[in-house]
Amino acid sequence: MTILFSLSIALLAGLLLSRLARLLKLPAVTAYLVAGVLIGPFCLGAFHVNGLGFISMEQLHALSLIPDVALGFIAFLIGNEFRLSELKHIGKQATIIGILQAVFTTLVVDAALISLHFLMQDTLSLPAAIVLGAVAAATAPAATLMVVKQYKARGPVTNTLLPVVALDDAVGLILFSISFGIARAMISGSAGIVSIVLEPLIEVILSLLLGTVVGFLFTFTERFFHSRSNRLAISVGFVFLTVAISMLKLEIGGVHIAFSSLLSCMMLGAVFCNVCDFSAELMDRLDRWTAPLFILFFVISGAELDLSVFTDYLIVLVGVVYIAFRCLGKYYGAYFSALISKAPENVRKYLGITLFPQAGVALGMAIKAAELGSAGVMVANITLFSVLIYELVGPFLTKISLQKAGEINEDGRVSARFAHFHLLSSRHRKDD
Repeated sequence: MTILFSLSIALLAGLLLSRLARLLKLPAVTAYLVAGVLIGPFCLGAFHVNGLGFISMEQLHALSLIPDVALGFIAFLIGNEFRLSELKHIGKQATIIGILQAVFTTLVVDAALISLHFLMQDTLSLPAAIVLGAVAAATAPAATLMVVKQYKARGPVTNTLLPVVALDDAVGLILFSISFGIARAMISGSAGIVSIVLEPLIEVILSLLLGTVVGFLFTFTERFFHSRSNRLAISVGFVFLTVAISMLKLEIGGVHIAFSSLLSCMMLGAVFCNVCDFSAELMDRLDRWTAPLFILFFVISGAELDLSVFTDYLIVLVGVVYIAFRCLGKYYGAYFSALISKAPENVRKYLGITLFPQAGVALGMAIKAAELGSAGVMVANITLFSVLIYELVGPFLTKISLQKAGEINEDGRVSARFAHFHLLSSRHRKDD
């Protein structure tokens, strides 16, 4: 009963606060995170009154299955962005920008935080610095795309932005899997060629292979069901199955074998959407089904933010450095990759700013990083702190950038009612 009561409080708090966020013209995801902070164990939960919020971290850990499952669906929806028929239209230019700017951002943030590690080793560990670099690659398409649709933005920057956002998170997931494997090896004390190079590589390959195999099995099984409700149910079942298998950990000949649920579910979605004829309709129905799950994911993520860590000015400094160098990485990564791909001048100047927002996938990576112990806690707190900042200012900066690029016509702006969020795709729907 206690768990069910906590879930109801979390869901209602997130929804109610999203109404206030709407009046303030803030993304709904910001409201969910703030709601989580308010009902978390470091705010209202500190009064230890059941009904006010989560009264302890143990209570949150008891709900750990929800973030795990939510991450599976987030990655599954990312895979839906990789339809071969649509990728053919993305073009060489957007592909180059999407990949290079993500890698460049990771390298810039890694360099900055690793340097900071040597100045403050007691505060920022090397594994945390490495993982934060990979988290920096991810963006949040929901807030950016909301601005694009609200103001009916049209032009080279907008046309490049949409496919780049689709590629960005997939590249980020691969970078995160590699960085996470390296950090895990360093923490376990088995840092060698096998643990730092071979094991992360095996994890990436096996995760993609798992997603491919389950994806074809999913598609084969789907044809035996014809009603929408049954197809939706079996879709949910296969995502659950993939997440469950991804939790397996084996050791063969001294080599640790593990899977990335994010990569596996992403590949599951990619295979399904390219093989199944009616995948687009099913994905849309699945997106609606998962809405409450994603709200709970964000609220729980916000509740895990340890506010006490920000009383330490050194941790605040790490957060500021992370935000500053991630912005530099995104801006100059997009600029130089656009220059290499010979994109128009406006794309070079303004695209990077539209990639600043960060939310769903980054939070998923941060939750996964919690497995690293104290280093993971640092990663989660810094990521949550930065997401709140990015989601507050990101949409505004995107609007300004598209205005400067001449792709927003204020006179043609319409007042639209958008979804609470669509984390990872360009499809938005009415929320009332």
